[in-house]
Amino acid sequence: MKIALMDSGIGLLAAAAAVHRMRPDADLVVASDPDGMPWGPRTPDDIRAHALAVARAAAAEHPDALIIGCNTATVHALPAIRAELEPGIPVIGTVPAIKPAAASGGPFAIWATPATTGSPYQRGLIRDFAQGVQVTEVPCPGLADALEVADEEAIDRAVAAAAALTPPDARTVVLGCTHYELVADRIRAALRPSDSTAPLTLMGSAEAVAAQALRRAGLEPAPAADPASHLTVLLSGRRSPRLTAPALAYTEGRLLAAMTAEREYAATHEGLPPR
Repeated sequence: MKIALMDSGIGLLAAAAAVHRMRPDADLVVASDPDGMPWGPRTPDDIRAHALAVARAAAAEHPDALIIGCNTATVHALPAIRAELEPGIPVIGTVPAIKPAAASGGPFAIWATPATTGSPYQRGLIRDFAQGVQVTEVPCPGLADALEVADEEAIDRAVAAAAALTPPDARTVVLGCTHYELVADRIRAALRPSDSTAPLTLMGSAEAVAAQALRRAGLEPAPAADPASHLTVLLSGRRSPRLTAPALAYTEGRLLAAMTAEREYAATHEGLPPR
């Protein structure tokens, strides 16, 4: 079995790690577009063209399902990718967790890129699923860019700036960019002072998207399965022997890199137990 994920950069890591935790025996394909990123500033037609190119490269690996691990690509390219690949390959988009956040009825905030914050897309989700609920849209300039290159100082500055714009009574925060899930612990620490006892819930999309991909592929979660899986890395359509260096700055990236390390070790130490 094989699950593919695509994004302009490393925002797909959270969903890829979630798939691996649910099915450690599933092969993974992670396809990104370092030559064309970032996609956000591009026109919708340009985003669609780049996303289709990455999707085609991933589809050539014959996965059982394809996850679009990017909110921007989902908005602009999901219909086009589905039209080209389905029904042969189920395609799963990524949508911010606004609907489940609104279900609690309490005030919540949405952290998103400046381009997404206030966009018709996000406002439409709020209108459809959060009528009558107090919602604060928090722009996070520079956060996704800093995460993409693993710039620790820039990440801390961007998180602190967004935390300062988040109302203290918003005890649920939707992470409206897949990159943000890579630093959920830092965001939690910035939003919850050490002397606070109030619960704080961060809502990303990785777990839900991973579960949906397995369902669409006809698979059940099996977290105890033998982790005999393989990782394929595609960078703007080119095969790479490993993930990019910034990806390894995050727990999710190191988890996926271990898949390649174990396979390489097994290939060179046949008959010996894995490290």
